[in-house]
Amino acid sequence: MAYLDNIQVFVRVVELGNLSSAGRALRISPAVASNRVKELEKHLGARLLNRTTRQLTPTEQGRVFYEGAKKILEAVSEAEAAVAAVSGKPRGTIHVTAPLGLGKRLIASGIPDFHARYPEIEVRLRLSDRDVDIMRESIDVAFRLGVLEDSSLRMRGIMDCERVLAASPAYLARRGEPKHPEELVTDNHDCLLLRFPGAREYFWMLKTEDGPRKFEVRGPFDTDDGDVITSWALAGHGIINKPRFEVEPYLRNGSLKIVLPENPPMPVKLAAVYPHRNLQDPKLRLLVDFMSERCQRIIGEILDGKR
Repeated sequence: MAYLDNIQVFVRVVELGNLSSAGRALRISPAVASNRVKELEKHLGARLLNRTTRQLTPTEQGRVFYEGAKKILEAVSEAEAAVAAVSGKPRGTIHVTAPLGLGKRLIASGIPDFHARYPEIEVRLRLSDRDVDIMRESIDVAFRLGVLEDSSLRMRGIMDCERVLAASPAYLARRGEPKHPEELVTDNHDCLLLRFPGAREYFWMLKTEDGPRKFEVRGPFDTDDGDVITSWALAGHGIINKPRFEVEPYLRNGSLKIVLPENPPMPVKLAAVYPHRNLQDPKLRLLVDFMSERCQRIIGEILDGKR
């Protein structure tokens, strides 16, 4: 088992580029990760990594071994899943990611209940509004609001979620209420944008009389945290484009007001996204089933005013 652990560490180091990140992913110290890579190199009689002060990159031998090592780990994972399916006792670790708002409201709070039901399944949750690279970072399943663009992944739709444009009464009293989407691309209004380094040009897709249309909205500042955007809107700094379930309590108590109700944003799909190899993993199916039911129920309760 130690040899397999060494292989796993090496694969994570190659994927993440340094010992610290690999150690955090595997919950071991950088020193332990370094020792395991050295043990692997000693066993193989070859140097697998080029070491610099900032990054580790695979040597030619390392690249060759990495491709084979990934197949070994995938085969072991599939074998364990097959045994779990036969025994009826799923076990192992699931690495999960979700956006901050969605993750905090719907996913994180359900993990203890899921573990109580399936105590031999461990869940490692990572919340980020960044577009996490599932394959590179060895994520088993990502819960996302959006469309699937990577054909190497599979998607299971959970539900369509209504989106709204909203702003605080104070902002609308100060800047006026927009009457047409074109006003969002001028200096008349400030749009609060969710954006992160490397993101594509930003736009909002809104319904119009002529069908869905892109509007290249503008605003004085942006962030990569969806909850920060909501807090800015509540403080009167601009207009937000959010899933309705995230802001429904504020709409209900009057802290926010829907703007351009005749030109709402296009709905977004809430879905579970995962690599094709995980399709038959029993523990993954259990988690996706559990979270799908939970998300549908809680979002329904929020929109019905029961939460």
